[in-house]
Amino acid sequence: MQEETARSAIDTFISAFNTSDDSYVTALLSQALTTDVVLWGPLGRSEGIGAVERFVLDIRHHPAGAGTMVRCSAVDMPDEWARYQWVFTTPDGGPRLAGTDVVHLQRSLIDQIIVFAGEIEPITS
Repeated sequence: MQEETARSAIDTFISAFNTSDDSYVTALLSQALTTDVVLWGPLGRSEGIGAVERFVLDIRHHPAGAGTMVRCSAVDMPDEWARYQWVFTTPDGGPRLAGTDVVHLQRSLIDQIIVFAGEIEPITS
């Protein structure tokens, strides 16, 4: 049941990237995140749903056009932490970015998001 709750919050968060209208982003994020959510992203640390909303809107307004964000793995959840992989693809085969997010859940809502964008380079000997 705990993984089901996490999966629901994660999928609602991801749906904010894909909604048909920017005006729905805040409502979707409010269903998935705590009001004081902390986002650790490519540009550093930010706090609050407003900060996450700006992050989502920046991605929605990608220069190559509105893309699609999808969860492309199962949700792996040891205790209150969960991780999953995602992929973002812009229209017409444009730029593609993949990564892994780690989220912390509190009372069935995400209160921390750590975004790892891109692939990890293998160790070379």
